[in-house]
Amino acid sequence: MPETWDYTLYIPNDLRAVTVCRRTLRLILTLHGLTGLADTAELLAAELVSNAVRHTKGPAALRVRRSPEGTVWIGAWDTDPEPPPPRQPPDRAGELEEGRGLALVTACADYWGWRPSARFGERGKYVWCELAVA
Repeated sequence: MPETWDYTLYIPNDLRAVTVCRRTLRLILTLHGLTGLADTAELLAAELVSNAVRHTKGPAALRVRRSPEGTVWIGAWDTDPEPPPPRQPPDRAGELEEGRGLALVTACADYWGWRPSARFGERGKYVWCELAVA
C-alpha cells in the first residue's frame, strides 16, 4: 500500500497566492518522491487556485493528498457554491474568453469534478482533479 498524506494550504484572496500554491505543491511532491508529476500537478493546481481567487471574494484553499490507492488528488476550495461552468471540448478552448483553465484540467487530469463544501463557516465548493501515480 502506498504512503498516504494530506496537506491543506489556506490562502487569502490574492493572485500572488497562486505562485505560493504552485511552489508549495512542487515541494510536497518532491519531498514525497513524486517529481515526475510535479509539472502537470503544478499546472493543474495553478488553474484551480487561480479560478478560486479570481472568481470569488473570500478566502480559498489548496488541498493535496495521496490516496491509499496511490492517486494524487488536488483540490481548490472557494467561497462560491455555484458549480464551475459546463465543460467545453478542449478543441474549443482557444476560441473562448474564459474557461480555458478547465479545458486544460480536462486534458491533463485523469479525472476532475466538483462538489459542494464548507470551510471557514462559509458555503463554497471544491473543484478537484486526480493524477495517477505511475
